[in-house]
Amino acid sequence: MAESLNRREFVRDSALAAAALAAGLKPIEAVYAGNPTGADTSRILNYNPDMEYRRLGRTGLMISAVALGGHWKRIDRMIGGERVPGWMTMKIDRPEFQKNREEVVTRCIERGINYVDACCREEILAYSRALKGRRDKMYFGYSWHIWESRFPEWRSTKKLKEGLDRGMKEAGLDYVDLWRISLLTDSSRHSVSEVEDAVAALDWAKKTGRARFIGFSSHDRPHLKKLIETYTEQIEVILTPYTAKTKVVTDETGLWATIQKHDVGWFGIKPFASNSLFKGDSSPNSPFFEEDNRIARLAIRYILCNPAITAPIPGLISTQQVDNVALAVKQRRVLDLREKAELQRAMDRAWANLSPRYQWLKDWEYV
Repeated sequence: MAESLNRREFVRDSALAAAALAAGLKPIEAVYAGNPTGADTSRILNYNPDMEYRRLGRTGLMISAVALGGHWKRIDRMIGGERVPGWMTMKIDRPEFQKNREEVVTRCIERGINYVDACCREEILAYSRALKGRRDKMYFGYSWHIWESRFPEWRSTKKLKEGLDRGMKEAGLDYVDLWRISLLTDSSRHSVSEVEDAVAALDWAKKTGRARFIGFSSHDRPHLKKLIETYTEQIEVILTPYTAKTKVVTDETGLWATIQKHDVGWFGIKPFASNSLFKGDSSPNSPFFEEDNRIARLAIRYILCNPAITAPIPGLISTQQVDNVALAVKQRRVLDLREKAELQRAMDRAWANLSPRYQWLKDWEYV
């Protein structure tokens, strides 16, 4: 998709895509690394034959089987310098930081990764800068979470619209490929009217061409299932936790069945359990460097065994980490007994070492 396309063209193209689906045209479900079936790859953004691509639900977008998550935790271990307290860990105006993000995005593009997800001001600004002049290589997922439903003063439709316009203006974005509003971690605490306001804002964003596709991120599995069933037309994509301990509930009581029924695109956050999966500190000279790389690949392979999930979105802080997850996509998918045992031990250790603020990840062992 060329960077010069405008909102009016997106509205037109989205309508045409919807009409095609309504007419019963069957979309490509997946194109595997090496494309052994010879599937048509002409509509895959930034296609690379070494990457696998999966359909993002009824959006019809074909997304790389591993995408780029917005977080850059531990990046100070990679590039040195001042560490900022909190989850962002780095001032985004530092030249060293900007160089790192540009290099990581470049390597993602080289490996055929075609989606980046940004969920706060710093991430949106950092990745809009890193993609300047090459927006046609990656889809952009957007959530400016402090101007969204997690905060009471931003829960009305009017304020959500205002927040989207302000954020896009600051980032220099004419459109986003996905606006996914971040709900409270325990999203069932939202009132019905708050959810309806969020849905109305999403509807407006899509109809006006500000967002090509729309959805929610939530850590509340039962509530998210209910939302998909209630607002079927609006919820096209969801973001949820998905780790190497997650298992699928195949009957209708599970979230997985609802996602399948309504053809919802699905991104998995925290695939490495907020780095609790690893023994090392992510620095290049870590004594656990090779072991942690192997465990990361095992986790990606395990997650991709579920064909319903479009892509895990790990935060990546070096070109080497990009290469590592891209390698995992090319490797044999099903783990053997030794690999299963190794990953199980690593995840047991991760659960034991999980920080208090991420204990909710344990609620996502079954979907």
